[in-house]
Amino acid sequence: MTCHCDGTAVPSPPPPVVRSPHERAVFARGRGAQDRVADAITAFAGSMAFVYVHIVWFAVWILLNEGLAGRGAVFDPFPFGLLTMIVSLEAIFLSTFVMVSQNRQATRDNIRADLAFETNVRSEVWSAHIGRALGLDPEEVERNVRQLVAESRARMGVTPPAVTPAAEPPRS
Repeated sequence: MTCHCDGTAVPSPPPPVVRSPHERAVFARGRGAQDRVADAITAFAGSMAFVYVHIVWFAVWILLNEGLAGRGAVFDPFPFGLLTMIVSLEAIFLSTFVMVSQNRQATRDNIRADLAFETNVRSEVWSAHIGRALGLDPEEVERNVRQLVAESRARMGVTPPAVTPAAEPPRS
């Protein structure tokens, strides 16, 4: 509640209704157990812990197979064919998990882009309606926007997109 100068209470306006879903919520709905496992494996494979585990694993494997613990402990003598095969299989599986995670991230990026586009369209429509209610000339505003965008791109050294700009704002 807010108060007027004369002391009368005025109800606060309700909070605005947000109509666009959050991309995390949209993305989470399509994510299954296999996706979570692939993400966990990819996250671990991209960490320094993964590197340290492999350093220790390779060192122990090589030292055991060079006879450090005695000839009876050797199970994969030089040139370590079993180790090579295991590492090759691991690389194949890890690359698959990374590609699965990358595909899902691309899907997430598409969801994010779709929601951003929807938000931008909503903003543009609301701005056009507010501008019209304020008595602003939409063509003049659009000319100013295009000029500012062109100047900004020129300062950044960016060439304009090949897409033709949208027509004038919607009328109601």
